[in-house]
Amino acid sequence: MDEKNVVNVKRAKIDDELCEKEKKNYRETFTPEHKLNRYGTKFHLIIGVTGSVATIKLKELIDELYLKCSEDRLAIKIVTTKGALHFFDPSMISEIVYEDRDEWGMWKGRGDPVLHIELRKWADALLIAPLDANTMAKMANGICDNLLTSLVRAWDNNKPLFFAPAMNTCMWESMLTVQHLKVLKDLMRWKEIPPIQKELICGDKGYGAMASVQMIASIIAVDVKNRFAVYSVSSENAMIDDVYS
Repeated sequence: MDEKNVVNVKRAKIDDELCEKEKKNYRETFTPEHKLNRYGTKFHLIIGVTGSVATIKLKELIDELYLKCSEDRLAIKIVTTKGALHFFDPSMISEIVYEDRDEWGMWKGRGDPVLHIELRKWADALLIAPLDANTMAKMANGICDNLLTSLVRAWDNNKPLFFAPAMNTCMWESMLTVQHLKVLKDLMRWKEIPPIQKELICGDKGYGAMASVQMIASIIAVDVKNRFAVYSVSSENAMIDDVYS
């Protein structure tokens, strides 16, 4: 490598380091005073993002969810892994983005809130989109070494958990992936939003690309609409009880 290329590589490395520093400094780490408030009858959804290039679609996915579910019916929070931060800038997302550093920023001692437990209580559903091969393997084996996998390990299985895998075709077709999917779907009863076939970012063509944001949002919208149908029936029954009481 000639001197000019060496300089360019060093500059690129410095730019990457500055970018990462800016991402970390976009806000202060949350402290024990941070509260996770619920918003009336809204459907409370956590979106987990992992180290797949499909994370670049996060903003598009959020917009599509609000479009299909109605913003006045939906509240969203984001939980990101460290790997996912390579693909999006949290400062560009309007919703609160929780990172690993917040788990330890909020807990300083006995009596302080434990973030992954607080998120479990706050949420009506968890959507992991994209779910990369690494986090899928962790989930299938019960590993909880970051905020997102700790949330998954503590998840209330009376609430829905959706996952949209996204990985290279070679990873998708691995027998390990087959085994991991069996655990997530058959044992845990979590709901897969299957990947699609297309040309992947690496240039390969095959299965492994995350489902379209339109498809994902449409599936979540069904749960949201069902929730509000239940609220509507409950309200009507309460009114009838008031009339005849």
